[in-house]
Amino acid sequence: MATTYDEILTLFRSVAEMQREVAEAQREATRAQQEATRAQQEEAKARQEDAARAQQEEVQARRELAEAQKATDLQIKATDLQVKETSREIAELKSLFTSQWGKLMESLVEGDLVNLLRARGIAITDTSTRLKRQLADGGHCEFDILAHSGEELVVVEVKTTLRPKDVKAFLRKLDLFKQWLPRDANNRIFGAMAWLSADAGADGNPGRTTKTPSRMKFGAAVG
Repeated sequence: MATTYDEILTLFRSVAEMQREVAEAQREATRAQQEATRAQQEEAKARQEDAARAQQEEVQARRELAEAQKATDLQIKATDLQVKETSREIAELKSLFTSQWGKLMESLVEGDLVNLLRARGIAITDTSTRLKRQLADGGHCEFDILAHSGEELVVVEVKTTLRPKDVKAFLRKLDLFKQWLPRDANNRIFGAMAWLSADAGADGNPGRTTKTPSRMKFGAAVG
């Protein structure tokens, strides 16, 4: 059976419609692909921006931490220097106080020493202070005040605070006095101690602490 003109026209129309539908479907697919690509690009860009912002924040945080650490280190160094300077000043003040106080004590004692000794029957002719001597064994000895009276010599030890151990140490010094100072080997040696305050038992009064201005006490003669 032969195909008529109308049938051929209908067929062409059907093919044309199918082609239009295919073209439309392709355009839709292209638009969808473009939108998907644009969405992926925007998402990638957003991730990059987030990563860059996070990196910048991390760099800033590290910089701030480094600056804070530097400031802390500087503060620690400044504090350390201040502590050392304060310690040095305290040490200087302590040394100055000890030295000047000792000199003051010796000056006060020496000022009354002659009268005190004369009242005890020792006619003092002269005094000397802070006698230092280098010993043969490399050590050294020091005596605060020496009061001379012919063949008699009074060795005076001056203490701000008298402690029992000071008395024992002074007695040992007296025992070695003639060995350390042979020039006075023929003298009769007396020992005396002067103090502002004394711990319990140091001044011969057990159980109590005394505070007496420039007090002097005599020990036995060494001979």
